[in-house]
Amino acid sequence: MSIFQTSVRTAQNLFFSPNPSVRWLVLGALLAAGAVFIAFFVGIVGPVMALVVAAATLAGLLILADTHWGFVALCAVVFLLPFASLPFSVGFKPTFLDAALGAIFFVWLLKLVLGQQREFIASPLGILVALFMLIALFSFALGLTHSPANTFLLRRFLEILIGVSLFFVTINTVRNEAEVVWVTRWVLLAGWGCALIAIAFYVIPQEWTIAILDRLGRFDYPGGAGALRFIEDDPAGTMRAIGTAVDPNVLGGMMILVAALLVPQLAAKETVFPRWVTAVMLGSAVLALYLTYSRSALLGLASAVALVAVLKYRRLIPWFVVAGLLLLLLPMTQDYVARLLEGFAGQDLATQMRFGEYKDALILIGRYPLFGVGFTGTPDMDIYLGVSMLYLIMAENMGLVGLAIFVAVMIGFFIMVFHAWRRGLTPGLEAMLLGYTGAILGALVSGIFDHYWFNMTYPHMTVLFWLYVGMATAVILVNDPSHPPHPSLHEPES
Repeated sequence: MSIFQTSVRTAQNLFFSPNPSVRWLVLGALLAAGAVFIAFFVGIVGPVMALVVAAATLAGLLILADTHWGFVALCAVVFLLPFASLPFSVGFKPTFLDAALGAIFFVWLLKLVLGQQREFIASPLGILVALFMLIALFSFALGLTHSPANTFLLRRFLEILIGVSLFFVTINTVRNEAEVVWVTRWVLLAGWGCALIAIAFYVIPQEWTIAILDRLGRFDYPGGAGALRFIEDDPAGTMRAIGTAVDPNVLGGMMILVAALLVPQLAAKETVFPRWVTAVMLGSAVLALYLTYSRSALLGLASAVALVAVLKYRRLIPWFVVAGLLLLLLPMTQDYVARLLEGFAGQDLATQMRFGEYKDALILIGRYPLFGVGFTGTPDMDIYLGVSMLYLIMAENMGLVGLAIFVAVMIGFFIMVFHAWRRGLTPGLEAMLLGYTGAILGALVSGIFDHYWFNMTYPHMTVLFWLYVGMATAVILVNDPSHPPHPSLHEPES
């Protein structure tokens, strides 16, 4: 220990020497050593990997300094690189999502242990959310009796469980209006980046898109021509936007969340961005959603807009009526409208396949109604897990008990939002609350036709869903005088 202390003391004396020449010499030596290390590191792992390591190191330091930077990293991962894996294995390859979730949970729990945050907030929804997680865990364990889990399935289930528990981290970390604005801005910026990437991938030559995805292959991203998606899986037909979301329907779900959160910002008195920036961001998100040709996403966004417009911002109604008429009447949108009508009529192949999945799912639920069959497989050879509906997939995994608890959480959520809105909020908080609530409604509506909000293939969508539920609840708690902000919390600069 004395040798270490002596070395540290010597370094301090050199670095803070009264002789300017000595100080500059030491500084130059440190910079030279750093440059040599960086050069060797880049030469060994390559420039892309070196950049990733540098960004990860910087992100880790920021998160350790302030938990709120964890939300920045999380938003960047779930919107921009949701399927990327780290370039090493610990028995399995951790994903960027694992790293972001792990960092934000570690710092939050560390603050609880060290006493820097002494109060744990459950909120009125806390008991129901915790019960939902317990039923998920019970159903997973029950499913292991007939279908053992491998490392991949275990990791994905833990990601789902951690994604749901992000609700608690959010309401305990975002404790005042400045923090709500901070997180909301980064959610929107990351979502905008997702929309811009999707649009760019759509308009550039397909060969360029494939080449970019191939280069992401080093992070285990799906590459090659098979990564591109087309209507009815016909390469000669209309291409669907995917961005880095891999699946066009998943990208559509992301754009529901982004666009719905932006809509109230167009009319609110207090906004998180200048209004013209908001308009550009909203246009990008809507265009990206349109290019996915996801009918469920379009219906979800329409539901979100309807909620926001009817409850508060009625002057937006004429604008969105005009947008709807343009969609119906413009020549270039007729194929989209025709596909939408075919879906309503049940005439296209995708809708007919969904009907078949619904029928098979009801057979499974009829055999295992209470707690489902878990998440790893089915006990019977003539049934299978998987259906394109949020509510049926929950009933398959967790039974009618799990589905009922989820419905109770959502009913409780909307009741809580309605009471908070009736009591009144500041203009800035009201716009954000209605935006987050509209986005949740849009997700629930799209969930009638899609399953990605609760699916082990897309754990980042579960993370996004519960982040939005948590942010809406945080807005309500911030506005509630009985839940004053914790004085020790750092308020990020806005």
